[in-house]
Amino acid sequence: MAFESFHVRTKAELENASSIELRTYYSANASINPNLATPSVPPTISEVYKDTVAITGERTAEMAVSQYQGVLQNFLVGLVNAKRVLEIGTFTGSSAIFFANALKRNGVKPTTNEKPVIGLDISEKYADVARGNFAKAGVADYIEVIVGDARENLAKLEGQTFDVIFLDADKLSYRQYYDTIFEKNILSENGIIIADNTAFDCVTPFINIPVPVPDDAKPLDVPYANNPAGPEFGQGIHEFNEYVRKDARCEAVMLPIATGITLIRRITSANNN
Repeated sequence: MAFESFHVRTKAELENASSIELRTYYSANASINPNLATPSVPPTISEVYKDTVAITGERTAEMAVSQYQGVLQNFLVGLVNAKRVLEIGTFTGSSAIFFANALKRNGVKPTTNEKPVIGLDISEKYADVARGNFAKAGVADYIEVIVGDARENLAKLEGQTFDVIFLDADKLSYRQYYDTIFEKNILSENGIIIADNTAFDCVTPFINIPVPVPDDAKPLDVPYANNPAGPEFGQGIHEFNEYVRKDARCEAVMLPIATGITLIRRITSANNN
């Protein structure tokens, strides 16, 4: 399973791996600190993945973030000393569990009035599964899941700010989420947005194609294994990527990890000097 980054490979498997696969495996395992009081990988996360496969099937289960990506997100939460996290697209809860653990490491504690992690999801079914996983992981008091259209529920968060915002819901709505975050001032001044799946196999063939993508555009004619939706999917994400890249409000960098992760920070008068 792609999201099980840290299961042990045999020597034979490693000797037959490509250089990219070996580099990824080495990097993932070099990112684990066994001496942290709050573990790099939450103890229940493998069970979350296994249960997700049982519920959804392996292909759908790969919507869950990989363990390596979860560790990276933990690190980013620590880097900005985050106190609150907003997750747009919670699925069965693996990413939210990583975020809650990272906030614990930052010394954040939940209160009766406010949970440090807010998750938005369209599916009551998956939200119920996620809540069960939060309880098993011992972080139920850290995470609230709000079910419904994330575009509407995001706008209702006006007046609240978050230090880390994770975009992982409907990909064709990324630009609307992004604009709402800036227009409603939901991202804290020194916060970051993490946009997932920004370099899917169906997105990268649009390199060098202008946006909006013209009807007669000719993306690269290359095969790809992972096309989660119709042809409009790759085009939509490419248009979002170009919109962010050219937006004077922010600075962004895309990492070629998994299916692409874009890190976005607000440009303010304080950090533009």
